[in-house]
Amino acid sequence: MQTVLISGVGRGIGLELCRIFLSRGDKVIGTYRGNIGAALQMLIGPHLTLVELDVTDNVAITELGNKFADTAIDLLINNAGVIGPEGSLAQDIDSQQWLHTFHVNTIAPFQLTQALLPALQQSSKGRVMTLSSQMGSLHRATTGMVAYRTSKAAVNKAMQVLALELTPMKIAMCMVHPGWVQTDMGGADADISVVESAQGLVKVSDQLNMDRTGQFLTWQGEVHPW
Repeated sequence: MQTVLISGVGRGIGLELCRIFLSRGDKVIGTYRGNIGAALQMLIGPHLTLVELDVTDNVAITELGNKFADTAIDLLINNAGVIGPEGSLAQDIDSQQWLHTFHVNTIAPFQLTQALLPALQQSSKGRVMTLSSQMGSLHRATTGMVAYRTSKAAVNKAMQVLALELTPMKIAMCMVHPGWVQTDMGGADADISVVESAQGLVKVSDQLNMDRTGQFLTWQGEVHPW
């Protein structure tokens, strides 16, 4: 049994990850924002701890870290994210919306990892998996959704640097493209289901070790071009 903290378990990939880990007998600490939906409500039990959290609230993140400082967290999954404004640079993108996208997708995962370091260090196999996207890959020359793309490119670099800094602590980290998934964010025409993506992500997290730390991977565990 392991203890897993997942941000954003209210719906989509986060909810399915929560379901899978609980079905394996793991303990899950899940953060959510707003109301607890019916699907999440059904998962409530002795192995699930729910914490309401706005990932843009710096004080709340610090309090979360303090709350679980004496808990050995084996795996942190930075899942919470937003799509942001969908325009391109050629259009009038609201700078405040762009900054909000960066806060949720880039800064919050970094701050969550920092805040939970004491808990991760208490585990003999502390790992951090951050959900990124192929849309943040510099290898792909595509347009549109610049706020989302840049926030994911930035979180890749931030987490790569943090992975190097945490190497002496033996905390393994990776960034993962979850696939184009049939969620509210991905849309109904996406390639894979939430279940397929989450199952792949769980497998990646199980195989994550110091040999793979700092890598950008696909949901199938393959190395993704930066």
